[in-house]
Amino acid sequence: MVSANLPVAHRTHPDSVRIAAYSAAIVINIAVLLIALRPLAPQIMQRIEEALPTQVRIIQKEIPPPPPPAIEIEKVQPKATPHARQQQVVTPPATVPTSEGRVETPPVTPVSIAPSDATPVAAVSVTPIEATLAYRSAPLSFPTQALRQRLHGTVLLRVLVNEDGKPVDVAIEQSCGSPLLDRSAREQVLAKWTFQPAMVQGQHVRAWARVPVTFDLRDL
Repeated sequence: MVSANLPVAHRTHPDSVRIAAYSAAIVINIAVLLIALRPLAPQIMQRIEEALPTQVRIIQKEIPPPPPPAIEIEKVQPKATPHARQQQVVTPPATVPTSEGRVETPPVTPVSIAPSDATPVAAVSVTPIEATLAYRSAPLSFPTQALRQRLHGTVLLRVLVNEDGKPVDVAIEQSCGSPLLDRSAREQVLAKWTFQPAMVQGQHVRAWARVPVTFDLRDL
């Protein structure tokens, strides 16, 4: 057997100088790349921002307040207006035309008014007049108490006499000085005396008259 001795290849380790050279070359290439890419940096950043997801801001919509509740308006029924009472219109009787085309109307009878020969009488005044009246009856009695006291005198009375000649009102116009005689004169004239009534245009009228009543002890 023949043996042969083959040469064995030994792996050599890279030295530090070669590693350093490689590292420096890489750094230089990166630097050159960065310098070359510097003008394109804004475009690259824009592309990056466009690639990022867009933030969506949600704005909450304001909900308007609910409308106020509807108010029901009650309809007021108008009051019935009372109907005016219809007045009956009386139509006058229609005139009937004749065969000749004329309208027959009732004949009007002329009424002749004869002139009156009577003289108009002026209205008599209702207000009582002032007059001097004559006596019809004038009885006078002396009051007993006045006789005892020996009283005497003349009382002037104002007497209203009606159309029949009877006194209807008596007033004392002038006293005689004795209330007893004044009262007796008034009462007797109002109750017992009568007069001739006043006359105006032939008619009896009411009149005021002044009547003296004398109580004289010498007449007893």
